[in-house]
Amino acid sequence: MGKWLHKSFILLISAVFLVGPAWLSAVDLKTATAIDQEIEKNRAEIIKIRRFLHMNPELSNREFETSKLVANKLTALGLQVKTGVAMTGVVGLLTGALPGPTVAIRADMDALPVEEQNTFPYKSLNPGVMHACGHDFHTSIALGTAMVLSNFKDKIPGKIKFIFQPAEEGAPPGEEGGADLMIRQGVLVDPPVRAIFGLHVWPDLRVGQAGYAPGYTMARSDSLTLTIKGKSAHGARPQEGIDAIVIATEVISNLQNISSRLVDPTEALVISIGKIQGGVRSNIIADKVVMEGTVRTLNPELRDKIPEIIEKIVAGICQGYGASYNLDYERQLPPVYNHPEFVKAVLPWLTQSLGEANVVEVKPQLVSEDFAFYATRIPAFYFFLGVKSPGQATTAPLHSPNFNPDEKAITIGIKAMCHLVLNALEQQASLKTQAETTSSN
Repeated sequence: MGKWLHKSFILLISAVFLVGPAWLSAVDLKTATAIDQEIEKNRAEIIKIRRFLHMNPELSNREFETSKLVANKLTALGLQVKTGVAMTGVVGLLTGALPGPTVAIRADMDALPVEEQNTFPYKSLNPGVMHACGHDFHTSIALGTAMVLSNFKDKIPGKIKFIFQPAEEGAPPGEEGGADLMIRQGVLVDPPVRAIFGLHVWPDLRVGQAGYAPGYTMARSDSLTLTIKGKSAHGARPQEGIDAIVIATEVISNLQNISSRLVDPTEALVISIGKIQGGVRSNIIADKVVMEGTVRTLNPELRDKIPEIIEKIVAGICQGYGASYNLDYERQLPPVYNHPEFVKAVLPWLTQSLGEANVVEVKPQLVSEDFAFYATRIPAFYFFLGVKSPGQATTAPLHSPNFNPDEKAITIGIKAMCHLVLNALEQQASLKTQAETTSSN
């Protein structure tokens, strides 16, 4: 995990979660049954909320109506609510009847600039904007968890902080936002958060399943903007110009050779150019091309090498054609990292709620998530929630205009979150009691 994981963080995990009996559980059969009953009682309302959110998606840092809905629901449940965190973020604090620490659940609220192609009645009403990454599910699951656990205040030894975050998909140009800004504005303090949980809907897993990865769970994410500068000429006399489009095609082709020829091919690496613009007319040699791309890695040493490798490739190709270039390479997100020792402490709680057969270990994914910023500061557990309908061979992927996760997964996510936070709080309360007993003796 490199510089993102400090020794003090490892010691914190060990001291906070790995002392005491591994079998400790706050959710006995009676409590588990009561949780299931509360989920079922609220199921229709939660689905209604999800569909409203899906019909009214909002882009990053513009989640105004979403924030109002979240704040109103949390206030109605009797939570202490703070709005305007990191622009449109909302934080709700549920205080239990018993003293104890604070744990958190994080949900992201923003949608994507995608034109929805689904045809169901609750499809997006906002042209060009869609919840194509399932953040409507995430928000609904966190709200549903608050609805359920607000009925268990007498059993809660501590506090639960519900963090509803804007701009996970990235703030608009020239703005700040997302997890990093929420942290800088104090979301993990007052009261201090001891541990945090998050999830992401996952179309590769069926409804009822949860996937986890000890260690690296999601990749580091960097961005690049490359401008190739050539020389215009008539399309019929290309020898008099420097064709930026031809140069760009060679650059893109050679970038794909990095993973197979310039670094260890067993290393996880993706370099994708997702946007390219150049040229003004069919019969004019393009004097400029601008391309934008993303770089995903797990290995921190490899991440450090990639900018230099890209620079050498671009410089060599441009020099051969007599062109110039400008490369803007930006490091963006650290990896989502589930510390293996923390996973050992948390995994029994997840299997208790969903069943051992439904909790599966998955490979690290090269998608990225700014939940990573929370995980660099406090113990965190991030898992994947299956949303593929039973019997369905395949489903539309994340960010697809046809993405349509199965709503039955929402109650599964709520159940898992309820078990995770109640067990985490109970373990902390038990460890504190043990420490106080030991010191008094």
